[in-house]
Amino acid sequence: MTEQQPIQQKIQELANQAIAEGNPSSWFEIVYSESLGDVNQVPWAKLTPHEYLQEWLDIHHPSPEKYKALVIGCGLGDDAEALAQKQYHVTAFDISPTAVSWCQERFPNSSVNYTVADLLAIPSQWHQAFDLVYECRNIQALPLNVRSLAIKSVASTVAIGGTLLVITGFRETEAEPDGPPWLLSEFELSQFKKWGLTEISRLPFVTPNRPYIRIEYQRQLPTS
Repeated sequence: MTEQQPIQQKIQELANQAIAEGNPSSWFEIVYSESLGDVNQVPWAKLTPHEYLQEWLDIHHPSPEKYKALVIGCGLGDDAEALAQKQYHVTAFDISPTAVSWCQERFPNSSVNYTVADLLAIPSQWHQAFDLVYECRNIQALPLNVRSLAIKSVASTVAIGGTLLVITGFRETEAEPDGPPWLLSEFELSQFKKWGLTEISRLPFVTPNRPYIRIEYQRQLPTS
């Protein structure tokens, strides 16, 4: 048994219990709070920006008119800080108050606005409010019965003319997967189009455990 297997088993048990209780995202706070500040107990926390976010940021730069960014499920803040370093005005949220406090402790002088919020109940003032929205592995951490709501919530925050950058595990079948994580299918990804987003680019890549993709979407400017 590897060092990570007991943690993964614990997460699966917590996620299944949360689903049974009808609150599928409540287990995130349990993971962060019970870690007691030990990052090794949070298996998705790498303490560095995602390499495929960093690669994208090295190519794309915010214009003076398009600089407001939102980070979905910010975790311990490394991706949010990478955006801030590129001069984005960043709002980053997580459902876990412990995670948000951890971000504030790690980056006490940060320009990022770290806040607690629920992806399944996005604040109304965030509707089409952000020029860049970054979603990395949060939708896949939620069960299929709330998948459509999560996709709608993410899409709703993208401004007209804005960009959504998604990094997620990908499954080639529409059959219901085991999880967490519950990797996204092509049909599920197609729901972003339903909410007004157009796919601009797609980059597949492989981690040691599963296939991933990075997709860039845009909310097109209305035609006259």
